[in-house]
Amino acid sequence: MQSLWPVPFAVQRCPEAAEINPVLVRALKAMRLMDTVATSANFYASSDDLISRIHLPEFQVLLKFIASAVQHLAKQSNAQAWPPGKLSMDLQFVGCWFQIQNGQAFHDVHTHGNCSWSGVYYLQIDSAEQRCRHATLGDMNGVTRFYGPYTQFQAGAYMDMGNAYLQKNSMDIQPEEGMLVIFPSYLPHKAMAYEGNKDRIIISFNVQINARSGNQIHAYSGT
Repeated sequence: MQSLWPVPFAVQRCPEAAEINPVLVRALKAMRLMDTVATSANFYASSDDLISRIHLPEFQVLLKFIASAVQHLAKQSNAQAWPPGKLSMDLQFVGCWFQIQNGQAFHDVHTHGNCSWSGVYYLQIDSAEQRCRHATLGDMNGVTRFYGPYTQFQAGAYMDMGNAYLQKNSMDIQPEEGMLVIFPSYLPHKAMAYEGNKDRIIISFNVQINARSGNQIHAYSGT
């Protein structure tokens, strides 16, 4: 048996989270207050140019942690795909932004473009114990839900015990402060409704990894 086309996925925790998160939370809240065109009190999404807007050592610590984690996952995922020998690779953040969410606001299902890897880092959120006590949202309060890449085909698909492995087509991540989640950019996901004592504050990003010698691995065929 071979399991073809797996979906690589990684969850890590930033060892410096306790030191850097409070500083970054204050900075991002200040940036939101300075945005005169922000309209919603319960949901805010910044522009995706944080790399050029934040010049704090704590942000550089976070970016180095993210870059290292993405490089590690990409190397593991491509172990059988990258050609043998030493390759010179460039990792580039092609988008980095933050979101602030509360008052049962949510971010609907979407994917990311212009990148191979995407991710989310949880800066601030109520504890799981606190979130799950919500009267209506319960244990779905503030989770990030990921959908299998075959979800779009299931509406008309035949389902029986022979393909039972396809029937659970989503996974919920219970966020924690300092947690980093990395996933392929094509993977559909959403931020479920959240309401808590703390705002749910995340930093999201898109990454490209390019070989300096070019990205073509397999010869082109056809005419």
